Amino acid sequence: AAEQQQSSSMPLLTIHNQQIRWTPLLVLGYLFYLLLGAMVFQLLEKQAETHFRDQFQLEKLRFLQNYTCLDRRALEQFVQVLMEAWEKGVNPEGNSTNPSNWDFSNSFFFAGTVVTTIGYGNLSPSTVAGQIFCVFYALFGVPLNLAFLNQLGKGLNAHLISLERWVQKPGRAQVQLAIFLTTGTLLFLVFPPLVFSYVEGWSYGEGFYFTFITLSTIGFGDYVVGTNPNKHYIPVYRSLTAIWIVFGLAWLALVFNVGADLMEKFLQLKWHKPDLSLAEGATIKLEDEPEQPRIHIPS
Repeated sequence: AAEQQQSSSMPLLTIHNQQIRWTPLLVLGYLFYLLLGAMVFQLLEKQAETHFRDQFQLEKLRFLQNYTCLDRRALEQFVQVLMEAWEKGVNPEGNSTNPSNWDFSNSFFFAGTVVTTIGYGNLSPSTVAGQIFCVFYALFGVPLNLAFLNQLGKGLNAHLISLERWVQKPGRAQVQLAIFLTTGTLLFLVFPPLVFSYVEGWSYGEGFYFTFITLSTIGFGDYVVGTNPNKHYIPVYRSLTAIWIVFGLAWLALVFNVGADLMEKFLQLKWHKPDLSLAEGATIKLEDEPEQPRIHIPS
């Protein structure tokens, strides 16, 4: 019995040692991916930024030439006022009759961005009381949101019992996965940009960009629904958008989880092939025990 236990533990130790040896390579690959992204973004965006910056300086010079009663210092002060207004969530366009950023619909949308950790950055509390409340609201709201998304994800995954086995066992699980991915893609990534393009006046590409950046909780804040002062929105527009975000978060979390699981399997299958003679004991042991699902809803 002792020899059998020792032989069955050998493949487990072998796989564990292989995973330890793979950790530095995974860290290097992760850092390389970040460096690659940095170089590509710099290549694509730096020249455009320089162009816009030069164009902005040229427009300021033209403005001073047309309005000789102003000097550069006064113009810079006015630009600073505009920037401070924008940071406080006040759109410089329009006038004082613009809808409030803190009516119930917009406040409901903001509360959703807090607990989901999207944080667009275009609007934030400006009072000390509001900032303190936001801290404690997020302190309890973020765990509540994670618990809610976890249960919602379990409901979405109720009919995908053997989701993690679709690579090894093609058949019904593959069909269920295809239906799950196709339906979710249409509901959360394909159709919503059409609505946003119609309501906000964006292109479809901009709407799709906003959709993915929002549901992935990246939330840059460069595109936010319901913020154009020249458009009239229905009162529940942003509230309905917040509800769409919640269900979209749960779906995309499952997709990311499946992608992470497949990536782990790819690395293990491609680089971590244990010796079959060593793994035979562990294989028998695993077959005797009921297999536990590996898919979990990510936080």
